[in-house]
Amino acid sequence: QVQLVESGGGLVQAGGSLRLSCAASGSIFSINAMGWYRQAPGKQRELVAAITSGGSTNYADSVKGRFTISRDNAKNTVYLQMNSLKPEDTAVYYCNAPRLRVGETGALLDAWGQGTLVTVSS
Repeated sequence: QVQLVESGGGLVQAGGSLRLSCAASGSIFSINAMGWYRQAPGKQRELVAAITSGGSTNYADSVKGRFTISRDNAKNTVYLQMNSLKPEDTAVYYCNAPRLRVGETGALLDAWGQGTLVTVSS
């Protein structure tokens, strides 16, 4: 069973930092890109940051200069370092692997984690 599990969310004051982790486990042949999405109360889910297997990155304009996405391919893990957090960053953050190749079956999955809550207080 392939799973993505996020961790690292919590409550932090404005200006503080958090690091989110997302580990993919199970029988995995390959993962190309991985990304972080977030969904705030009453708002649609939005892409925060993405990273390819080769290390190319993209960021939402709202987080550029504050957030950094990285990955450890050997561990099938993606990270999101969040600095200078603002109250508007409050959301549930979701990890995504849109083209995950399952090793056991060869199937392609658009895999999502269960989400981790980040709350930034003012």
